[in-house]
Amino acid sequence: MDEPLRILVIGAHPDDADIKAGGTSAKWCALGHVVKLVSLTNGQAGHQTLYGPRLAQRRRSEAQAAAAAIAATYQVLDHPDGQLDDRLEYRHEVIRLLRAFRPDLVITHRASDYHPDHRFTGLLVQDASYLVTVPAVCPETPHLQSTPVILYFSDAFKTPCRFEPHVVVDIGAEFDRLVDMLHCHQSQFYEWLPYNAGNLDQVPQDDGARRAWLAERMRRRIGPLADRYRELVIQIYGPERGRQIQYVEAFEVSEYGAPLDAAARRRLFPFLPENAPDTAFQRKEWVDLPEE
Repeated sequence: MDEPLRILVIGAHPDDADIKAGGTSAKWCALGHVVKLVSLTNGQAGHQTLYGPRLAQRRRSEAQAAAAAIAATYQVLDHPDGQLDDRLEYRHEVIRLLRAFRPDLVITHRASDYHPDHRFTGLLVQDASYLVTVPAVCPETPHLQSTPVILYFSDAFKTPCRFEPHVVVDIGAEFDRLVDMLHCHQSQFYEWLPYNAGNLDQVPQDDGARRAWLAERMRRRIGPLADRYRELVIQIYGPERGRQIQYVEAFEVSEYGAPLDAAARRRLFPFLPENAPDTAFQRKEWVDLPEE
């Protein structure tokens, strides 16, 4: 195998990277590539009864177990949940994080989302995207020669603009691995999220029944994506397979990262069909020039 890819998935909380890109991450790991999942906050506010350092430690342990389920790694930073913003010290931390890992690809939130931590995570990555190449910024950490490709997680928000998929990945074969990851986040998927949604009484007590319950909920959550983006799924996988695909993860190319041209897509997504048409967004060299 050529030099392994280095994939950096940055979420705001210790389950965001998993739920948005866990299936695709499992694909990369199975091929021997290096996947690092990151949470910019410690998750210390995401529970109805357990708060602060005890919850932060529990969520860090859950994240480590989730990463181990697919042979990835997980780094949870110690910024308080619900208090992330765009202060300069956080931007510099993200710059150092990107430089230290040297990713070929970064995946993160869009800067429009329901949770302020999600929005600021996307903004921090966006603001770091060019500065990772500037030697005078955070000079103690060697700069990158170029900005990596940056993708966004899918979401359903329409303001100020809709999510626009450029890559969809069939994760049907990885669905159980994704559930394995999420099953590790016990405090979230069996406690806090059901409580917050008002259906805590529906959560089974038996571990096996819980996992089956979670799997069914994830089928209902992820299943609609394949139909929502069916045209692109068929473009990439062809009519016969594309119509049968049930579960996908979808990603949008960020204008702030390197272009995802056909060659880059083949390199970064080696599990996509080789003959798939080029559907990827390509950044213009001078983005302030008017359209011709």
